[in-house]
Amino acid sequence: MLGFRKLSTISSTRKGAWVTLLVWLLIAGLFSAVAPPAKEYATNLVSSDLPDNVPSVVANQIIEENFPTNEGFPALLVFHDPNQISADEFTTIIQLSEWLSSAERPAKISDVVPFHAMPAPAKAKFLSEDGTSLLLPVNLYPNLPMESINQTVTAIQEQSQQLSMGNMQLYITGPAGIASDSIAIFANADLVLLFSTIGLILILLVVIYRSPLLAIIPLLAAGFVYQVVDRVLGFFAKQGLFHIQNESLSIMMILLFAALTDYSMFIFSRFREELTRYQDKHAAMVEAMTHVSSPIFYSGGTVLVAMLTLFTALYRPYQNFAPVFSIAMVVILLAGLTLLPAIFVLFGRRAFWPFIPKLGVPLHKHESFWEKVSRFVVKKPWVSGGAVFIIIAIFAINALGIQYSFNMIKSFPADMNSRIGYEVLEQSFPKGELAPIQAILVKKDGNELPSDPEAMQSLLKLGETLNNLDGIAHVSLLDTPPHALPSQMGESTSTAHANTGMAMMNSSLSQDKNAMRFTILLAENPYDQSSLDNIQVLRDRADELLQASGFSPEEYALYYAGESAHQADVRSLNERDTKLVVILITLFITLMLVFQTRSLVAPIYMIATILFSFASAMGLGWFIIHSIQGIGAISYRIPLYAFVFLVALGVDYNIMLISRIHEEATKHPIKEAVQKGLALTGGVISSAGIILAATFAVLITQPLQELHLFGMIVSLGILMDVFLIRGLLVPSIITLVGKWNWWPSKLK
Repeated sequence: MLGFRKLSTISSTRKGAWVTLLVWLLIAGLFSAVAPPAKEYATNLVSSDLPDNVPSVVANQIIEENFPTNEGFPALLVFHDPNQISADEFTTIIQLSEWLSSAERPAKISDVVPFHAMPAPAKAKFLSEDGTSLLLPVNLYPNLPMESINQTVTAIQEQSQQLSMGNMQLYITGPAGIASDSIAIFANADLVLLFSTIGLILILLVVIYRSPLLAIIPLLAAGFVYQVVDRVLGFFAKQGLFHIQNESLSIMMILLFAALTDYSMFIFSRFREELTRYQDKHAAMVEAMTHVSSPIFYSGGTVLVAMLTLFTALYRPYQNFAPVFSIAMVVILLAGLTLLPAIFVLFGRRAFWPFIPKLGVPLHKHESFWEKVSRFVVKKPWVSGGAVFIIIAIFAINALGIQYSFNMIKSFPADMNSRIGYEVLEQSFPKGELAPIQAILVKKDGNELPSDPEAMQSLLKLGETLNNLDGIAHVSLLDTPPHALPSQMGESTSTAHANTGMAMMNSSLSQDKNAMRFTILLAENPYDQSSLDNIQVLRDRADELLQASGFSPEEYALYYAGESAHQADVRSLNERDTKLVVILITLFITLMLVFQTRSLVAPIYMIATILFSFASAMGLGWFIIHSIQGIGAISYRIPLYAFVFLVALGVDYNIMLISRIHEEATKHPIKEAVQKGLALTGGVISSAGIILAATFAVLITQPLQELHLFGMIVSLGILMDVFLIRGLLVPSIITLVGKWNWWPSKLK
């Protein structure tokens, strides 16, 4: 810590300020010359978000080994006419199918279903029962760049527009359709986010401080640091060291501008105060950084520790956030301790124009709002603290009713082409057909599966047993598209059906005959929590199901693949990661607070109030999301992301408050120290909190519902933390605890 304090004070000296600015310019120039923008490597799609040892990934590996295919990146063409697809529209679909199979089709298409060449009965099987929708799958080559996927999907859309579509609409969904739409909706989203953030911060700073330079300087520094962070991330991503998601870049940009604006306000508020005591601007900044560098270091350090903790997660999207935010936070923290004081001291008193601080002239001539609040808190700590506790407790209780969604496409805009296509499929075809489960029966010793009549009876019995389970709509022992199959379950398992069973088994066996694949359709949407529960039941009861069907669990094993199996593993990992990250962040930040405060008492109520604040923000956010906006569930990822940011950022303001109260407590009794500390920091912390909350609120403008809801919850949490927790509850607790706040250390 002493090294960072020395570094920040060196950056405040006459020579050090110019050297610091020159070093940052050289670093920015170097990375801009050798590294690409991070955006070039950002995507919304993660090829593999689960570790290799989870059940669904193991099942997929078994399928790839035993049932090799040339499947690429699927695009699902959904044709829909609410009044039923007419004969003319059916002809149009055939024409598009012919084009997709011709040499004129986009070069990135690997293969298509030859719909146009099929007999009429086969064509009818691609049509929904109500006749309103038809599904035509198209495969693109795997591992294509995002731009190539977008160009291919766009070419298909443009070709359809040249045909006579009538009332029929074409929606392209599936991974390729979602990837294409992601490019389109994020094409200008980052620019909108960037300029909205800059504009909002600029307006708020001008309104709060009524000084144009105080508004412009933090933004200039933030823009400069953003360029460095962006190119550093681009450099590492280019080396293939980690993946970057669009969401992480959006949130990173918000964090960068918000954190640097916060640090700027901490610095220039204390700098302004010291300019009334020192004539020399460099001496004033050195004194200011002597007091401010420690809170900035620990504030940035808590955020960095929180981001580093994400490396312990097994779910890869969480892991991918860790390097992006950790690298960004290191650069932000270094800029807060070096670049910001250097720029402010170079501007000197002129930075505060037209309200230039003068030597010996007090900053405040009238009693401020926070001076009144501080006097009330010290006088009636039980009233102020108790009232806040009741309010946030009510909000926190509401968090217990939050519902979570594992269907990520629901996070995209309602009018997005791929989402509409998905919802058409959802309405037109049986729910389970949206993402069938692939079940795999294997022999553990790797030998061939038996094909005698007894084995066939066991196979039919297994299908019948599975079909009778709650939540299972249909089991097909044929390895073909489920909607094209007649029901085969419920038949007698007598020897008379042995030949039928052998035919079914032969059609579903792997080439070396040691694995068999069949299809299970769930009764509910494959992404519903009930469907994920069904997958867990199938896994937990695998041995029991095998035993009941005549297969020995010692010799055979059942595996399940597909979207429901995948999301069941995501849910399991999310629960594991959330618990672990919450515990580790809480522990590490508490330890940092112990080092910062030199106390074993203060960190306990500091972290406890911040955790309470997080729970109340989730509860209040859920009330608005569910009861006012009418959204039935939120992304399962929001609680962890919100926790990381709310806890890490919430500590910042508590650190600033506690540091000032501790400083004042060395000169005054505890009640007077609380009153002075809250009064002196109240204005800058509340202003910083408003700007931070408003900055995260800009995420509400983003097209992804996940970002929208995350931004809203974090904004609410920051405001509650600044005005209720830090403004009333914590000072009340400090007043009541008294001299024991600093135990076992003693004030000097």
